[in-house]
Amino acid sequence: MGRQVYELQGFAIILDHVALVSRVFAANNDEGYQFNITFSSDLRLPVKFPTRTDADLERQLFLKALRGD
Repeated sequence: MGRQVYELQGFAIILDHVALVSRVFAANNDEGYQFNITFSSDLRLPVKFPTRTDADLERQLFLKALRGD
């Protein structure tokens, strides 16, 4: 079985290495909204968007890719 790869903000994310996806929350310093992707190696990738709608949509699409829908 090949690895599934998802591209997000210039990053290529190998889906079988994702351990956790956080909820959407307000980023520090008025930088918009973000969610975090934590990998099995304990590496954390904060993904930020200007609006909550954009962050919610991208998180939903990312979770759909993780499920293989």
